[in-house]
Amino acid sequence: MNIAYADSLNRDSAMECELLRLRPATPEDREFLREVFISTRTEEFSRSGWGEAEILALLSSQFDMQDSYYRRHYPGARFDIVTKADVAVGRLYHYTGADELRIIDIALLPAFRGTGIGSHIMRAMVTQAAQNGLTATLYVETVNPVKTLYQRLGFIETGKNGIYERMCRKAAPFDGEPANIAGL
Repeated sequence: MNIAYADSLNRDSAMECELLRLRPATPEDREFLREVFISTRTEEFSRSGWGEAEILALLSSQFDMQDSYYRRHYPGARFDIVTKADVAVGRLYHYTGADELRIIDIALLPAFRGTGIGSHIMRAMVTQAAQNGLTATLYVETVNPVKTLYQRLGFIETGKNGIYERMCRKAAPFDGEPANIAGL
């Protein structure tokens, strides 16, 4: 996909989402991306009995490995920063292949979770995939509560890989809504 769809993220009529934008991550964003990653895993590791410094060191290392893996395995992917009113609030990594739009990763800082931003972005990604005749695909941890959002958006489980489920949504508009809703 090209940059044009990132600009369309701003066309939503909902006031809360009007100020959302995607911009390509730059090397200067690396520490922000690390912060987002760490924020998604801190609670899980807080039950480990490890000290804060040990947890942060481990998660920082995991971020480096994940980032390296994604960049190696998804050449041509987009690694975007999600901004709201020009403030960085999260990340969206995605890849467009011949027959799929793969949502590699979406994560928001804790203060912006549960606000509808993630739902809006996912809905826009699914709409973009449908408009281009692509299946939207993603992997989610089996126990991750966000799985219910993906199911509401029409994703179905199509396989398992360890603790992850592969979920897909065939190219189709949302019921009762035009395929051309505001989005990515």
